[in-house]
Amino acid sequence: MIRAYPKTGRLVYAYNYARGKKINIGLADGALTPTQAREKAGEIRADVIKGADPQEAKRKAKAHTLESFIINVYAPWVMIHHRDGRATINMIKANFLATLGKNKLTDINPWNIEKWRSERLKTGSRPASINRYLNALKAALSRAVDWDLIKENQLRRVKPLKTDSKAIIRYLTDTEEARLRAALDKREALIRQERANANKWRAERGYKLFPDLADGFADYLKPMIFLSMNTGLRRGELFNLKWADVDMDRAMLTVKGEGAKSGQTRHIPLNDEALAVLTTWQAQTDGELVYTAKDGGRFDNVNSSWRRLLKEAAITDFRFHDLRHHFASRLVMAGVDLN
Repeated sequence: MIRAYPKTGRLVYAYNYARGKKINIGLADGALTPTQAREKAGEIRADVIKGADPQEAKRKAKAHTLESFIINVYAPWVMIHHRDGRATINMIKANFLATLGKNKLTDINPWNIEKWRSERLKTGSRPASINRYLNALKAALSRAVDWDLIKENQLRRVKPLKTDSKAIIRYLTDTEEARLRAALDKREALIRQERANANKWRAERGYKLFPDLADGFADYLKPMIFLSMNTGLRRGELFNLKWADVDMDRAMLTVKGEGAKSGQTRHIPLNDEALAVLTTWQAQTDGELVYTAKDGGRFDNVNSSWRRLLKEAAITDFRFHDLRHHFASRLVMAGVDLN
């Protein structure tokens, strides 16, 4: 049936599932077709036959906004069950909570996602990136369905944007690589100078000094980038890499299957620069992970440092992942068969 609200003029599809009890299915404004409304009514009827209360499902969904669900329900679960759980939560927070965070779970629908996608495309986001962000949100809402917080994941009907599978592969030119290396050196020099200034100030006041950065690397970024450039490791593989996976004597590192995108373990030889980088960096660290965040745990991103570095190096349209492409391009130029 179609139900009219005189005060607002709204027309909605409604279903009488028991005597004196009805539930609204959706607005009769064209977004939901009569056929779709009948299908939803059939699903509700099937649930009622099984003894379920349709209104209880709605009450559960109304108890959560997208923000409260992501932060209080989904985040604790995904950070335990997925190795990139923290990165997933940060991705959803950064891309959806500002615009959709206050929406009820039942109000996350194809229409507001289409508006979100249009805005992202206008601001220059890549279709592949938009698809990746949306897939993370879809997965979260599918989990809400599994936990009986919502009846359905409306975003399952949203098709991914088309992407160019033959797009140009980005890698660094010789001059760009030289600028990147120079920017890393400049960044390291600045960090060392800031540390020296801080220790001078502390020494004058009798405070305990911070560790000296005169030898080795100033922080994680240069050894991380150099290792990626010389091995083709993905960002997540760098974040997951442990010292136990690095064999200095054999000049070999192992990417464990559980930390690899492909799920397959592989062994990667270390060239002279990669081996030198890891040897120097190992002397500066004492944790299980090769690269640790400020809190001593696993990195989930290096976005801010990476953006500042590219700006200093005057390099545009180059992602951290493109370091992997750069590594592959150097192999090809050296005559190595990648197949």
